[in-house]
Amino acid sequence: MNLPELLGARPILQAPMAGGATTPALVHAVAVAGGFGSLAAGYLSAAALSERIDEVRALGTDVFGVNVFVPSGSRPPDADLDDYRAELAEEALRHGAEIGPATHDDDDWDAKIDLLAESAVSVVSFTFGCPPARVLHRLRDAGALTVVTVTTVEEARTAVARGADGVCAQGLEAGGHRATFDPSRSDDRPLLALVPEVVRAVDVPVVAAGGVMTAQDVVAALAAGASAVQLGTAFLRCPESGAQPPHKAALADPGFAATSLTRAFTGRPARGLTNRFVLEHPDAPAAYPEVHHMTKPLRAAAARAADTGGMALWAGTGFRQAREVPAADLVAELREAAVRSGSL
Repeated sequence: MNLPELLGARPILQAPMAGGATTPALVHAVAVAGGFGSLAAGYLSAAALSERIDEVRALGTDVFGVNVFVPSGSRPPDADLDDYRAELAEEALRHGAEIGPATHDDDDWDAKIDLLAESAVSVVSFTFGCPPARVLHRLRDAGALTVVTVTTVEEARTAVARGADGVCAQGLEAGGHRATFDPSRSDDRPLLALVPEVVRAVDVPVVAAGGVMTAQDVVAALAAGASAVQLGTAFLRCPESGAQPPHKAALADPGFAATSLTRAFTGRPARGLTNRFVLEHPDAPAAYPEVHHMTKPLRAAAARAADTGGMALWAGTGFRQAREVPAADLVAELREAAVRSGSL
């Protein structure tokens, strides 16, 4: 099956949310309803990812994807990290936690690529950049289709030139990490402005992601030229989601009124609910994955204490429309609306 055929059959995609929100149960539920689910490989070892892949297949789902973080560049200056460590001291005292080491790693990149070349998953997608052409070609030779997440026309052209089978155009509304290849640059294109530009620029299928929450959002993205749509925040409150209970509750809490783009938790721009931690650390260094490793124990301690002020509450701009419904029901509802509209 090629990518147009796959997306034509399964136009509703579940975004691969790293950090525990995406579970094998969620991927399976989406697939059973006629959508396309993806595991998040970010922050997992290759061995742990292999176990997740086996779990999805044990549930009876064979058509699914895996998303991989492309490694970041060189390590930032130690002085920047030392300054941020001092800034985080009060947060560490709040829950009696220790700030983590400022580790620079590649998220087990080589081992994950080896695993995915051997595992014959349907689609391998990438975030934080475009891998070298040799990686894309290796995965294609192994039978996997490849998709690169992009935030600009230039990024989309780069991905296609290197051999990607498709691109996922991520609008500014998206929750979680911005996929921009260069996190130091500004990419502020809303989804419905970005998608038509990317569709005109490349000759591969374009998936629309960012702020897609409702049937109306799905129809609008497809009308803008997308071959399929990808939703993440919309699935966070589903029972199959692995998002922590305080995170799920915060999405419906009127005390959280807005989202912000912040580097405070990981050192890369990411969108989440505007909480105390975001407001207290507006000038966090651009240092991924070092900041992620530094704040990880603090975020875990906040979660144990159900302190939503200190958690990374990733969410897109449409978070208030997230509902506590089974994932399969959500997919079925969105597919039906798209069919009624004539978009599918």
